[in-house]
Amino acid sequence: MEGVAVTVEKEFWRGKRVVLTGHTGFKGAWLALWLEHLGAHVTGLSLNVPSTPSLFEALAPGSSVHDLRGDVRDLKVVASVLHKASPEIIFHLAAQSLVRPSYTDPVETYATNVLGTVHVLEAARNTPSVRAVINVTSDKCYQNFETSHAYTESDRFGGDDPYSSSKGCAELVSAAYQKSFFAKSSTGLASARAGNVIGGGDWSVDRLLADCVRAFAARETLIIRNPTAVRPWQHVLEALRGYLLLAQHLYRAPREFSEGFNFGPDASDAKPVSYLAEALCKRWGAEAQYRVAQPGEGSSPHEAHLLCLDSSHATKKLGWKPLLSLDQALDWTVSWYKEFYSGRSMRDVSVEHIEQIAQLERRL
Repeated sequence: MEGVAVTVEKEFWRGKRVVLTGHTGFKGAWLALWLEHLGAHVTGLSLNVPSTPSLFEALAPGSSVHDLRGDVRDLKVVASVLHKASPEIIFHLAAQSLVRPSYTDPVETYATNVLGTVHVLEAARNTPSVRAVINVTSDKCYQNFETSHAYTESDRFGGDDPYSSSKGCAELVSAAYQKSFFAKSSTGLASARAGNVIGGGDWSVDRLLADCVRAFAARETLIIRNPTAVRPWQHVLEALRGYLLLAQHLYRAPREFSEGFNFGPDASDAKPVSYLAEALCKRWGAEAQYRVAQPGEGSSPHEAHLLCLDSSHATKKLGWKPLLSLDQALDWTVSWYKEFYSGRSMRDVSVEHIEQIAQLERRL
């Protein structure tokens, strides 16, 4: 760890040209705001605004974020954006990001998550300005054997559902491009795998936190499908901080950091769905409640039951480690949504959360 930076450096990011795919999504909107706050010049490429309400619209991006609409499944579109933006750093977040919809439309899932990754990497290797590419996949990229084993970067990729499989495929694409093309250039290529992120502004369909907020705000009973399923829950800013640190290191030393990194919470924060539902109900107030779905109530295709990440490699090599406990992450999350429904500027609230993370970093 000697000599390894453990903070997101404003001096590094000021003036950097960044292309961010998927910038209107949950993680993408938070990352676009953080990069803007750091002084970077961001070009965002997304197919559309994915939800109503929209986090991206609530954060009201400023003039330093160039908001573009386009499909990563179209190589010409991706290549044109990179040519015009001339980025130094690329964050590839654009994806079909949910398990259950991947059963409904597996073709779109594979086309977006696999071929979309190919297009971004192909365009990147033909853009001379690019110095670092972060390919964001998922903790579900690993072949899940439903054991208590916490997955490390050397574990096998795979997946029993189209979404998880597509993320394993995206990892294979990234590794092949790194060895075949980027290893021979001055550009670094790394992949990042985070846990189940939570935080303010997630209104995605069929995601636990968003389902909770919709139900609680409407004074309806939340229905959960798999109460005993265990996930590595973490605040969205924890994962994004990992991506930013990785990009800093990769930019400076591409050969040393061109590999995969896990960014997950402490083992004690891998909790079942029921724990999260109960904790959210408690924080929201007396009117919030949930129940478990009855047998046959709604469709329930296969989803992993137990999933944990080992992030020791990121801790050792990047100086990254979780800054918030799960309880703190839940406090921040519920506070964000309550501020949203009170009518406060969510850009201000979100910047406050980013600055609080920066304060916690400085205490390391």
